Amino acid sequence: MAFEFPIRVYWEDTDAGGIVFYANYLKFFERARTEWLRSLGVGQQRLREQTGGMFVVTDAQLSYHRPARLDDELIVTAALQATGRASLTIVQSALLKPEQMNEQAPLLLSEGTIRIGWVDAATLRPARIPNTLLEQLTP
Repeated sequence: MAFEFPIRVYWEDTDAGGIVFYANYLKFFERARTEWLRSLGVGQQRLREQTGGMFVVTDAQLSYHRPARLDDELIVTAALQATGRASLTIVQSALLKPEQMNEQAPLLLSEGTIRIGWVDAATLRPARIPNTLLEQLTP
């Protein structure tokens, strides 16, 4: 089951044509991942303070299918696909809410796979994800 986070497209998200600038989907995905972690009781600042570690994006692969436009209401999803000792792979999508189009189902705008690695916050060197954190993230 994917976590869902609502986002509205603002002027600052668009280019001169009123279409969401492609790089802003990465920002939308980041917000959804952060809120997904928060929904599981994992605040990133507190996590860094308590463990000395933090997540960083190590790989991002995105596909763009249709544009989002100014004032659109989106649903941005995040779902854990795989866990490793030092990284997580999360699949994400940005969908146009069905109410925007008088449809029954959301319309896929963009999708991606994001890999986040765990690093020591002081040195930025890869480290093992704490077991207690892995247990929190996997049902």
